[in-house]
Amino acid sequence: MRALVQPRDQHRGTLLALLLAFSLLWFGTLEQRRLINPDEGRYAEIPREMVASGDWLTPRLNGFKYFEKPALQYWATATAFSAFGEHHWTARLWPALTGFLGVLFTAFATARLFGRQAGLIAGAVLGGSLLWNVIGHINTLDMGVSFFLAAAVFALCLAQRDDANPRESRRWQDGAWVLLALAVLSKGLIGLALPAFVVVAYAIWQRDPGFILRIRPGRGLAILLAITAPWFVAVSLANPEFAHFFFIHEHFERFLTKTHGRYQPPWYFFPILLAGMLPWLGVLAQGLVAGARREPGQHFQPRRFLFLWAVLVFVFFSASGSKLSSYILPIFPALAALIGHYLMEGKANRRITKLTLPAALIGGVSLLLVPFVTRFASAKVPVALFEAYQPWLYAGAAALCLAGLAAFRLGRQGRSVAAVFVLAFGGFIFGQGILLGHDKLAVANSAHDVAASISPQLAPETPFFSVDTYDQSLQFYLKRTTTMVAYRDELAFGISREPEKFIADLAEFERTWLATPAAWALMSPATWQEMQRKGLPMTEVLRDTRRVIVRKP
Repeated sequence: MRALVQPRDQHRGTLLALLLAFSLLWFGTLEQRRLINPDEGRYAEIPREMVASGDWLTPRLNGFKYFEKPALQYWATATAFSAFGEHHWTARLWPALTGFLGVLFTAFATARLFGRQAGLIAGAVLGGSLLWNVIGHINTLDMGVSFFLAAAVFALCLAQRDDANPRESRRWQDGAWVLLALAVLSKGLIGLALPAFVVVAYAIWQRDPGFILRIRPGRGLAILLAITAPWFVAVSLANPEFAHFFFIHEHFERFLTKTHGRYQPPWYFFPILLAGMLPWLGVLAQGLVAGARREPGQHFQPRRFLFLWAVLVFVFFSASGSKLSSYILPIFPALAALIGHYLMEGKANRRITKLTLPAALIGGVSLLLVPFVTRFASAKVPVALFEAYQPWLYAGAAALCLAGLAAFRLGRQGRSVAAVFVLAFGGFIFGQGILLGHDKLAVANSAHDVAASISPQLAPETPFFSVDTYDQSLQFYLKRTTTMVAYRDELAFGISREPEKFIADLAEFERTWLATPAAWALMSPATWQEMQRKGLPMTEVLRDTRRVIVRKP
């Protein structure tokens, strides 16, 4: 009996040790980098203002109403700030936590759907994927919504699988609707629209219209509204302008027009997908193709559903008039599950061996390309900063190359799962090298150093102006808002509702500056030169490649 139990206990201990190591690696670097502009500054400042004002209903950015996204991540980050203080790691905790849970849930759901080894490989694939790794360590909204959408898709698959009993099916189906509600509260209507689109497409493909009824849409919508409606109703009652801006401007106009200035060509996401799936390019296409095949003897086809989710979401965002690289992140867990199933189907060792050499080759090519990174230098981001970045890129590329070679050797020895885990580790270090080294550019891309220099000199009651520019991370690091001058951009809607907080042009600013006994201002070097020519009483306190800080007297 001992001989039978001991290997299982030993295996469980190995998995727990790997999970602990992964946890330490995943969360251990959150504090190490300064917040960079614009997203990390923006999504740290909104919850900071919630905590400072006590108003957790109406999101505000630099003091202005900000209705571009729902409030779930703001609440989560504000809670972290309240509990643990305002730090880099608390600002990034929500995306890191949801990204980590995404890896675990992908492994769990894939194991339930396709087998234990497929689940282990799917978790490793997702955790080592470049885009999931990177976005999981950056303070944006995309990781949260991606986790909830992907988890809802997996929950739906678990609910509909042929061997699920009625009670289990109902529990997973209700869970899917809860997750969709949280996706809506994370980033809006895509949390419902995308899954609905895929459910209908699956029913048509399978010629199974009853599938739409089996997801219990009436009960599900009641669950979703019970979770989402309270905030949407409350914020609309407090701010009558919310509904039109959020539902029309931020959803329909964003998808159908180029009004947000994020237009990219239809092929934009193809290179993003290929780069984001590193180091798994050797099996990406094969996993997708295998996912499209019908599984004999099964009524519900989970692989086909995951295949449709990946393809249709990719097509949806490719057709959108607004594109950012992280928009396709919700398909990555499904791709990891399909790859996990493919690698464990048939001649697994041969497939894994073929996967590892392309990864080693990409790592080697990356080593050769690192010297050329200095070509991205500019007046605002000097060559010296990119030169400081290069050692981190070398380390990440070397890790990927060596991991690919080591995984090849393990695959040849028949140790399939170990080979995948080693390659995932190399991919993870590759991504972390890119991220951690990027902090060398933060002198230009973050207001951390500027704020640290001037905060001891800045009295809380002294006015601070942002003149014809907006530094997204400055307010978070100063722990205060600034008065906007002649700059609207994403604050335009909030400014239109509270124009008294805004200085419309430089002439009005000059009059305000002259009438103020003490003040500080942030401006670009070009604006500073203009102020000097006009002889305004300003003293330069410090400057860098992007900004100048001045004060009066």
